[in-house]
Amino acid sequence: MRRGPRLLCFLLSAALVLSACSKPTSPPSFESPSPASGTVTGLSADAAAIASERGLSPADVAAALKTYVPSGKLDEAVMFASGGHSGQVIAIGIPSMRILKNIGVFTPESWQGWGYSDETRAVLEEGSVEGQLLTWGDTHHPNISETNGEYDGEYLFINDKANARIAVVDLKDWETKQIVKNPLTLSNHGATFIDPNTNYIFEASQYAMPWTGEYAWMDEYQEKFRGSLTAWKFDRAKGRIDVEQSFAIELPPYWQDLCDAGKGPSDGWVFCNSINTEMATGKLTEDDPYFETSTAARDKDYLHIVNWRKAEEVFKAGNFVRINDFPVIPIETAVKEGILFFTPEPKSPHGVDVTPKGEHIVVGGKLDPHVSIYSIKKIEEAIASGNFEGTDPYGVPIIPFDVALEAQIELGIGPLHTVFDDRGYAYTSLFIDSAVAKWSIGSERPEDGWKLIEKVPVQYNVGHLAALEGDTVKPGGKYLVALNKWSLDRFSGDAEKGEFPGTGPLLPQNLQLIDISGDTMQVIYDMPMGIGEPHYAQIIKADRLQSWSVYPENGWDPMTHSVSPYAVAAGEERIERNGNEVHIYMTAIRSHFTPENIVVKKGDKVHWHITNIDRAKDAVHGFGLAAYNVALSLEPGEHADFTFVADKEGVFPFYCTEFCSALHLEMMGYLHVEP
Repeated sequence: MRRGPRLLCFLLSAALVLSACSKPTSPPSFESPSPASGTVTGLSADAAAIASERGLSPADVAAALKTYVPSGKLDEAVMFASGGHSGQVIAIGIPSMRILKNIGVFTPESWQGWGYSDETRAVLEEGSVEGQLLTWGDTHHPNISETNGEYDGEYLFINDKANARIAVVDLKDWETKQIVKNPLTLSNHGATFIDPNTNYIFEASQYAMPWTGEYAWMDEYQEKFRGSLTAWKFDRAKGRIDVEQSFAIELPPYWQDLCDAGKGPSDGWVFCNSINTEMATGKLTEDDPYFETSTAARDKDYLHIVNWRKAEEVFKAGNFVRINDFPVIPIETAVKEGILFFTPEPKSPHGVDVTPKGEHIVVGGKLDPHVSIYSIKKIEEAIASGNFEGTDPYGVPIIPFDVALEAQIELGIGPLHTVFDDRGYAYTSLFIDSAVAKWSIGSERPEDGWKLIEKVPVQYNVGHLAALEGDTVKPGGKYLVALNKWSLDRFSGDAEKGEFPGTGPLLPQNLQLIDISGDTMQVIYDMPMGIGEPHYAQIIKADRLQSWSVYPENGWDPMTHSVSPYAVAAGEERIERNGNEVHIYMTAIRSHFTPENIVVKKGDKVHWHITNIDRAKDAVHGFGLAAYNVALSLEPGEHADFTFVADKEGVFPFYCTEFCSALHLEMMGYLHVEP
């Protein structure tokens, strides 16, 4: 019997044993296992002994059964999580919590050759700032493309908070295809949120700044600093952002935070949190308070309510100005055309989420124990009737708080983000309480009303949550992941007691899988995340993904999704020289490169073209060239190019960096650079 089924049998047996032993009644009798079928129909003494020795409770064993995925079996869902300051996206299987892949996005990644080939370096260079190539990013909010409000599994979008960039990842091959740099700002946070049919990718700036790039001191903050909401037009046929059809809306110099796009009755609207509506300028003198105090002086901040469909009409009519050669709808125009409105929200909010049916908008304020639930119907009625309590200093109409509000529920300390299930429940992270609160959506569960149902502790300081398709029009329920910021006692022990002392001062994040399928939530898995800081994640059912396992044709350029003009077929390998320019046309196949010995002259500009002509699934070859900083990954059928000047004379080995066959070590060659 294979190890996977044997372990599963053990877990099942242990669950039965411990469950029976935890009850005061006599355990039921069971038949012995059937050797022919391998199915467990009775108890296992070995399993009970092992569980007892390890101190496992019935709940522990049940949790293991819920998360165990035997060898050769597949996860039912995939979670795409941001990698924080790794600059990447991390794909995780659900419920196994196994890392499937680290997708290179804003940071060079040598295993995948990301940022080392001509093609991938060109994508990274798209996100340069004034010609400077950036090699780090701070990814926060991945979003999967949608059709009619449901994930379609075609594309993934991710923002870089540190440099105000947006990336497009194609889920056919899980590779980044495009990076765009916002010309108006240097930071973003409320990104990358999309409308239900992926017409636009919305990006809100985070920290207000002078758009024009000119110097301004803080005493000019209210006049020269501004925020923005950018609507990046997505061309699904090309799989790219169409910058020429994109535009931005000028916002006051508050710090815009998280956003979410409406759906159903709220489709056409975008909702964004804001902080620092005080327009504080920080500690300039000894008597001034720090930002942490001065940005929380008011009882309320402003929920931004943006009519993006109306903004699209205004943009297409040409009613905008150009700033840094980018179309911007000024605040005055946004107010006049009915694009921009505010309503008060609890101060220092850090979460705005639209319910699955699109009728309500949920806001969590870090300094308020309630979640505030707004009604899109009430908001639209207030706008239609002109029911405003005045304007902000920039003339933006303010809908009274009690007019827009549907309900408030007290959940605990530090409510942040909310996701939803398929039974009419919402789940909100409580950062300070280190808990997840489950509450009923009154409009969907009138028998319960708007009320707190239960809370489950998590370890510790939970930020975002991700539920199975929990921010679509049809949530899947079943699984929820708490993305916790601290893990101080989860993965380390006491060195004096001979326990594993930990990972040094920098500890991993802790992602906890929670079963939400029953009446009571149960934490069923702790997963250390030691390759970045996941901020936000989305979980998609695995069967929605239609990824390639091999590229459609040999010589495939992943950036253009077509055969490269430099593709090399077997028998066509060659070296061509034109003056001091040398083109090398190479193939890779188990277990050799052709050609294996290459001679160039010092000072030559070398253009190297490699095609992996293997067609077998998982027949990946790598390419590493010593001293010239070249690292490539060549998946079956893939073509890649790289260019360098041979400025170092000598003999330089190159080799296949992916263990591809029994003769992997022999898959190598030499670059000879003549003096």
